[in-house]
Amino acid sequence: MKKLRNAILVSTLSILAACSNSGNPFGGGSNDTFFGNNMGDVSNPTSPAYFQQAIGDRVFFAIDQSSLSPEGMDLLNSQATWLMANGDYEIIVEGHADEQGTRDYNVALGARRANSVKEYLNSLGVAASRIQTVSYGKERPIEICSKESCYSVNRRAVTVLSNLGS
Repeated sequence: MKKLRNAILVSTLSILAACSNSGNPFGGGSNDTFFGNNMGDVSNPTSPAYFQQAIGDRVFFAIDQSSLSPEGMDLLNSQATWLMANGDYEIIVEGHADEQGTRDYNVALGARRANSVKEYLNSLGVAASRIQTVSYGKERPIEICSKESCYSVNRRAVTVLSNLGS
């Protein structure tokens, strides 16, 4: 019985360690850490730093929603324009949820949010082959507290750039 318990413990720890990995096939994590200390030139309109800071890399969602707001669509219009002009980049759209609800529900909600962004960018001409999605559900919050101010920043989809040449 003790060997079985130890095997379960080791398996659980292995799964948790795998979950702590970015899960990003391009390397790195969300744009919060993707560029590290080398943010690049924000004044260069073809740089990832410009994309992240001048255009914006995230859209936010209402409670329990995956439909895009007009503000989200405006931001994604700008992202699509940048992506069409900078064809050497692929993206991963990360779907996130707030801490309310079960893990499974929030992973599904994060996936719907990421897919909404992917479908919208694709409808604007960004090739679907350049867009991957991943859902982190409630596992990667920006803010942790039981207030709407925290919940609202965690209900998001983040566009993470990857240069095809690297």
